Amino acid sequence: MTDVDLEFARVRAVLDRPTLRLMSRPTSATVLAVFRTVFDRDVQYVPADRMHLQVEEHVARLQAAGARVPASEQNEGDEGGRPNGRALCREWVAAQWLVRSNSPDGDEQYSLTSHALEALSLVDALSADRALISESRLAMIVDAVHRWAARAEPDPDVQIRRIDAQIAELQAERERLENGDDVVAVEDDRMRDGYTNISDLIRQLPSDFKRVEEAVAAMHRSIVEDFRQEVRPIGEILDDYLARTDNLMEATPEGRAFEGAFELLRDDALLLRLRDDIGTILSHPFARELGAGERRAFRNTVTILRQGIEDVLAQRRQLTATLRDQIVAHDVVRDRELDAVLRSINRGLATLMDQGGARDRIPLPLLPAAAEVGTLRERFYDPDAESVPPPIEEPDDDVFEDLDVEMLRRHGGPLLTELRAALRFAEADSSADAFHELPPEQRRPVELFGLAHLLTGHEDFEAATHVAEHRTVRPDGTAITFHMPTAALADESAAVGDAHDDDTQNAQEAR
Repeated sequence: MTDVDLEFARVRAVLDRPTLRLMSRPTSATVLAVFRTVFDRDVQYVPADRMHLQVEEHVARLQAAGARVPASEQNEGDEGGRPNGRALCREWVAAQWLVRSNSPDGDEQYSLTSHALEALSLVDALSADRALISESRLAMIVDAVHRWAARAEPDPDVQIRRIDAQIAELQAERERLENGDDVVAVEDDRMRDGYTNISDLIRQLPSDFKRVEEAVAAMHRSIVEDFRQEVRPIGEILDDYLARTDNLMEATPEGRAFEGAFELLRDDALLLRLRDDIGTILSHPFARELGAGERRAFRNTVTILRQGIEDVLAQRRQLTATLRDQIVAHDVVRDRELDAVLRSINRGLATLMDQGGARDRIPLPLLPAAAEVGTLRERFYDPDAESVPPPIEEPDDDVFEDLDVEMLRRHGGPLLTELRAALRFAEADSSADAFHELPPEQRRPVELFGLAHLLTGHEDFEAATHVAEHRTVRPDGTAITFHMPTAALADESAAVGDAHDDDTQNAQEAR
C-alpha cells in the first residue's frame, strides 16, 4: 500500500468514530443542543421516562423554530408529526451516544458516553473566544517539560544543581518580600488567559473518566464471554480469571492512566491545596468579569475529580461483583443442555422455513398444555375460620390533642421565605445580625439549616472566614446558642435572595 492509501485508511477509521459521526450529521446542532440542555454540568444520569419527555419537548420546540431535527418513528395517531422521544433515545443508544443502565433502585436511566462528552467538550472549546497561542499556554508546556525532564534525569549531580537553583530562586524571592518590596501583581488579561487554559483542561475531565468506565466495562464483557465458552477445569478457570480481574485496570491504557491519576488524587492534602488555589484565583480582580456559571464550574473542579474517581471505582466494584456471581453460578452441564435445546430449535425453524411459503401460518403455542393431574384436598374445615370477628372498638377521640397550622409550623422545618426576606432587606452588616433581628418564634434551631442553605455559594460563608454566635429559641422558650460561619451582607443581600430564587425555580422546573 502507498502512503496515501495508508493515510486514507487512517482518516476513514477516525471519521467513523462515534464522536465525529455525531458532529458531522446535518442534525448535529439539534442533538448536541438537546444533550447540553438535558445533561447539565451537574447532571450525569436522567431517568428514562423524564429523558423521553424532555427529548420530545426540546426537539419539537427546535422543529417549530425551523431547525433540522432527526427523523424517527412517529407516535401512533400523532398527526402533527411530533418526534418520538423513546425512538430517538433508542437510536442514540445504538449510535453509542447514550448509555441505558439501571439505577440502584432498579429504574432505567440514561447517561452520556465518552464520545458524546468529547463532542460537547469540543463544542465548548471552539465556542470560547481565546487565542490558540498565548503566554500561559506556552508557559504551561515549558513548565511541564522542565518538570518531567527533572524527573527523567539519571545523573544525581544534575539533580542537585537543579534543586539548588530552585532553592536560590525561591530564597531570593522570599528575601525580596521580607524586605518590604511590593508583590508583583499579575495583569487581568494574563490571569484571564491562564484561567481559560485551565478551564479547557477541566472540561475534558468528564469524558476522560467516562472513557475509563467504558474500557472497564468492555474488559468485563470480554472476560465473561470467554468464561462462558471455557471448557477447562473449574479450578484452572477460577485461577486464571480471578488473576485477570485483579489486573483489570492494568490491562488497558485507560486503566493504567487512571491508576496513575488515582494514586495522585487520593492525597487529601493535595486536593485541599487545589481547593485553596482555586479560591485564590477566583479572588483576583479579573474574576469579577466571570459569570456565576463560570465561577461555579471552576469552583467545582475538586468535586468533578472526586465524582469521576468514585464513578470509576463503583463501576469496577459492580463489574467485579457480577464476575464473581458468574463464576459462582456457572454450571457447565446446564449451559451445554441449554445450548443443545437452542440448536434443536434452530434446526426445526430452518426446516419449517424450507418447507413453507412466505405467507404460510403455523400455529405455535407459547406454553405447553396444562397436564391433567388430580390433586388432594389441601385445606380442611376450621371452626375458627367460620366464627364472627369481634366488634370494632370505638376509638377515644380525646387521645390526640387539637393540632392547628401554627403548632405544626413551630415544630416543622425552616421558614425559608421569612429567612430570605430577612437577608434581602436586612440593614445589618452580617447574616448573624440579620438572624438576631428576627422575632423569637422565627429564631428556632432548625432555622440555622435554612440559613446555611441560603448562604451556600457565598465565599465568606463557604470559606468560614468569620464564625459568630447564633442565639436561637426553641418552641418551648428555651434559649440555646450555636456557632456557625457568617457572611457579610453589605450590597449583597438582594443578590443572595435573587440567586436562591433562581435556584428554587430551577429545582421546581427539574421536578
